[in-house]
Amino acid sequence: MHPKNDKAMKDHSASETPRRTANAGGSATAPQTTEPPHSRRQVLAAIALFAATCASTTYVNGLAYSVPMMTILLSHELGHYIAARIHRVPASPPFFIPLPIPPLGTLGAVIAMPDRIERRNALLDIGAAGPLAGLCVAVPVLIYGIAESPVQPFSHDSVYLLEGHSLLYGGLLWAIKGPIPEGHDIMLSPTALAGWAGLLVTMINLLPAAQLDGGHVAYALFGKRQERYSRRLRQLLPFLALAVGGYYGLPLLLAGVHGERLVTGFTAGMHWLIWWVLLRFIVSSAGAEHPPTNGAALSPIRRRVAIFTLLWFPLLFMPFWMRQVVP
Repeated sequence: MHPKNDKAMKDHSASETPRRTANAGGSATAPQTTEPPHSRRQVLAAIALFAATCASTTYVNGLAYSVPMMTILLSHELGHYIAARIHRVPASPPFFIPLPIPPLGTLGAVIAMPDRIERRNALLDIGAAGPLAGLCVAVPVLIYGIAESPVQPFSHDSVYLLEGHSLLYGGLLWAIKGPIPEGHDIMLSPTALAGWAGLLVTMINLLPAAQLDGGHVAYALFGKRQERYSRRLRQLLPFLALAVGGYYGLPLLLAGVHGERLVTGFTAGMHWLIWWVLLRFIVSSAGAEHPPTNGAALSPIRRRVAIFTLLWFPLLFMPFWMRQVVP
């Protein structure tokens, strides 16, 4: 939790997913093309955007936030990039997106991969490498951040922003801080906020739909069946938004609450509705839930990696990402 006037909290991470132009990849084994080196213009643009994003994240929350946040995002992007290079899939350097306003100071980063990934082994490696690499940094950062963050009573007279809770985040809170007394909450330090945002970023990316990282991993695992699974999951998102809003809004309505407090309760799940719109646009632009691969199945060890990667989603799932609490 953070007071609203603090420069903290929230996540835009929707755009953090490494975006693929059209499809996201290329061939997996013998190189289908000889990948040209990055142009000087690409490299300079990537460096400039990285520096600008470092500056914007520092501006909104200070170095104690910027350093771990940028490390988490960079680890995620490099996971994708290195896996793509190993499989000789053409990939641009990561282009970070600065946003010098609270709470995060960034909209994440994108990597352009102009060719579809033909082999499922390569699709799995590239799709899973980013989230797993990011988690390797985000979890230790969060543990350290929770340990240094105080548990304090919160004021019922001021507006504050409440972070979403997942099974993993709640478990870490309980393990490090113990049961939090009623009327109290953890006041996330900038470092803890960066770790929490890293979990949120990964959760969003691991949604097994469309061409998100989770969509790539699921398509590598399930093949063409994932087209149907992805479509059904996207169709559930508006209902999830309504369910979350009803969970927080209906008790307020029944209690006779009106005004801004009631509105913020009913809009607690709005993030899922926005994400549904974005995914609908992505699928419409691509013309399919996911580009096809060839018929070769995943190797046995990669099937285990795919299942392991997808199992992180329920551990990271947050019904609401962040919500404003009004007295």
